[in-house]
Amino acid sequence: MGMHVAGRIEDYALIGDMQTAALVCRDGTVDWLCLPRFDSHAVFAGLLGTEEHGFWRLGPAHSPSAPPPAASRRTYRGDSLVLESEWDTPRGTVRVIDFMPPRDSDAPQLVRIVEGVSGRVPMRSALRMRFSYGRVVPWVHKVDGRTVAVAGPDSVWLDTSAETFGKDLTTYSDFTVGPGDRIAFAVSWQPSHKQPPALPEPEAALTATEEFWREWVEHCTYHGPYREAVVRSLITLKALTYAPTGGIVAAPTTSLPEDIGGSRNWDYRFTWLRDAAITLSSLLRTGYREEARAWREWLLRAVAGDPENLQIMYGIAGERELGEAELDWLPGYENSGPVRVGNGAAHQLQLDVYGEVTEALHLAHMTGLARNDYAALLQLKLIRYLETHWNEPDEGIWEVRGPRRHFVHSKVMAWVAVDRTIKLIESGDADGPLERWRELRDDIHRDVCEKGYDKERNTFTQSYGSKELDASLLLIPQVGFLPPDDKRVIGTIEAIQRELSTPDGFILRYPTSGDDAGVDGLEGDEGAFLACSFWMADDLAMIGRVDEARRLFERLLALRNDLGLLAEEWDPRLKRQVGNFPQAFSHVPLIDTALRLTASGAYGG
Repeated sequence: MGMHVAGRIEDYALIGDMQTAALVCRDGTVDWLCLPRFDSHAVFAGLLGTEEHGFWRLGPAHSPSAPPPAASRRTYRGDSLVLESEWDTPRGTVRVIDFMPPRDSDAPQLVRIVEGVSGRVPMRSALRMRFSYGRVVPWVHKVDGRTVAVAGPDSVWLDTSAETFGKDLTTYSDFTVGPGDRIAFAVSWQPSHKQPPALPEPEAALTATEEFWREWVEHCTYHGPYREAVVRSLITLKALTYAPTGGIVAAPTTSLPEDIGGSRNWDYRFTWLRDAAITLSSLLRTGYREEARAWREWLLRAVAGDPENLQIMYGIAGERELGEAELDWLPGYENSGPVRVGNGAAHQLQLDVYGEVTEALHLAHMTGLARNDYAALLQLKLIRYLETHWNEPDEGIWEVRGPRRHFVHSKVMAWVAVDRTIKLIESGDADGPLERWRELRDDIHRDVCEKGYDKERNTFTQSYGSKELDASLLLIPQVGFLPPDDKRVIGTIEAIQRELSTPDGFILRYPTSGDDAGVDGLEGDEGAFLACSFWMADDLAMIGRVDEARRLFERLLALRNDLGLLAEEWDPRLKRQVGNFPQAFSHVPLIDTALRLTASGAYGG
């Protein structure tokens, strides 16, 4: 039997409705979909296992002994999240249009429209729903001509004008399309105790979805040379926003490995304050204020009641408990186990998030977002906390699961938090002990420059007293801690280029092999971290090495998949994308670097 096997990470397209998202492979298989929210159980979990764990393939019929054919070409329809895949077959050409209509209702829908282009092409839909991440086989039956799958609290409804039949616990449909024929399939989720969801209207939904994205993209204020890459990144970030609350997920997937075959597999379907804050800053810089307002509201609700114990991450509605568990029935993506859901890092101490949150609130304030007294109050509370805790060791930006250290990046971001709050008070929009906090700002600055800097090598280091480097040090000039032309900044950039660079010039987060290995307490290596590589391009532009910056940026753009999407990392040995996908933390710095290069006039053509 020609089984579909999960594709390479970059073989996937993202579609979504700002409440959840689906990943569609090149061969027309949906291998990942959680319903009804990003962090719900997956109904199609084939991405982390096999076809046994749930999938929906729609494409040209093929011989049972051969794998399903990949689309001859695919693209998003204009600047939207509507995917079109086309197959040229011996019998003709066919197109499949996949999308999820943005919704106000609680019934998410995945719509797939088959359109005949030329000739007469035999098609097959194979739909295998498995609830609870592939573990539970639902009860599938017909109700008034609609197919419904029920398991516990969930029901999923299939609506189509095509004939369907059940076989091997799978729902099939075989049909043929000629030129201009259109046959739609729609899958809708509904709590199983409720009335059936309304009958879908696929063509009207398609028009509305295209219209939604066209209108949204019109607000983009960036019109530079990298517009295509920037707009696709912005659409992706918008798709990672959970519309009902304004929370932003780091990625829509769990356990896509950073090291294929290894155990560096984490659940990213939550709101990291850091990722969300930098996502927000990119949206603000490109004209998107509504998202900023919604996120600020999300933040105030999430933190409410306990700002002293700021978590580094919350659920998409502000939940605090994200208990980590392993799903032992799933073998993992390319046998990269364990598959984890939930995230035990939620209670780590990462002092840098105070800086990222304060910077985001500062930027919102600077771009004219209406003043919010509670936000200003929160900012003052965060600084009062930092005043007594900034000099403690923490787990740092990379969630290192080893002993706590005095990470330089964490201290730099504590400085940022104090600096931006001083600016808020100076602008007259908050009251606080100005003199005391100016002294605090100077104390942190002095501490970092004395203890986090290696005079012999003229570079800042990962933590106080360590020899290792860390790519997060590239942010020192970007956040204004030191000016770009400071010799210590230039020395740090050059040291990172020497010691943390792959042969292609991409940047690792920190050393994971050699004598200094194991800072993160994990086996195995990881790929080049894409965000860090964009930071390097940014820094090179800031210190006047603009051509070099542009060349690195364009090499990074070339790593995107055919649809402009990036995972978390690039594996230079396997030459493929690794980590959760698509990843906000890769698309945000892409936007920031494009803006910087454009401002510096640094682009070819």
